[in-house]
Amino acid sequence: MTVAFTFPGQGSQVVGMGKALAEQFAEARAVFAEVDDALGEKLSATMFEGPEDVLTLTANAQPALMAVSMAVLRVMEAQGFSLKDQVSYVAGHSLGEYSALCAAGTFSLADTARLLRIRGNAMQQAVPVGQGAMAAIIGLEQADVEAICADAASLGAVQIANDNGGGQLVISGSKAAVEAAAAKASEKGAKRAIMLPVSAPFHSSLMSPAADAMREALANVQKNDPVVPLIANVRAAPVTSATEIADLLVEQVTGQVRWRETIEWFAANHVSTLYEVGSGKVLTGLARRIAKEINGATVGSAEEIEAALAALQK
Repeated sequence: MTVAFTFPGQGSQVVGMGKALAEQFAEARAVFAEVDDALGEKLSATMFEGPEDVLTLTANAQPALMAVSMAVLRVMEAQGFSLKDQVSYVAGHSLGEYSALCAAGTFSLADTARLLRIRGNAMQQAVPVGQGAMAAIIGLEQADVEAICADAASLGAVQIANDNGGGQLVISGSKAAVEAAAAKASEKGAKRAIMLPVSAPFHSSLMSPAADAMREALANVQKNDPVVPLIANVRAAPVTSATEIADLLVEQVTGQVRWRETIEWFAANHVSTLYEVGSGKVLTGLARRIAKEINGATVGSAEEIEAALAALQK
């Protein structure tokens, strides 16, 4: 059995996430306490109790989702699990790439929390609220969506931000250009073209100020080569050098999350099982649509941890 661990991105947050783990496991409590200390605030209280609008803020959701993923991993490790020995690859969707790298030892937990707080703030501040937008386009080929974006570019920046697979592409950029591209996609036969409730145009060229902020932050943090290869968002191929990973994380801020190609890479390289570690099941659903031959499972609760540990020991 060849196993990969995947780590969820923004949108998988929910009030109450991590609370049951913290109540059941000292290792989970330690992760949440360390993240709180690193950020100088009780992010865990917002995670466990809300309010939802505060948890959903980019600067909170990003470190919070990472914290839940790492809490799950630490609980598994306390029961004898070894990522280095039992997992072949890691990958994460957008911010989840940082969770994957923390799991693989590239960054410490505290540094990962601080990097994601910087990233969340920088992404939020890169574009004034209301000037950027994102939209999901369902049921068109990538080449068609690229052509639509090119047509709409006279109104402002617009590009494919996420290739999520299963016929779902997300576009991002200036509000006028994204709205025009979404309307054109509907005319061209898209099953759906939906404006997304996001606070900034993530993974677009408008995020270049945030990329600059991350370049500086990543230059000043301790980095180790990951203990297993990372399948990088912007490359959809394995990377093992910490220096190269830092460059790709900067590129990722304005670049495309190539998730469909990542899952296809797993399928082509004999990965039989994907575990989605942390909050939610978005990535498990996407993988099922992209590569039906890969088994997928979520690992977020005590019961799911127990089931995953049992399966991994076979």
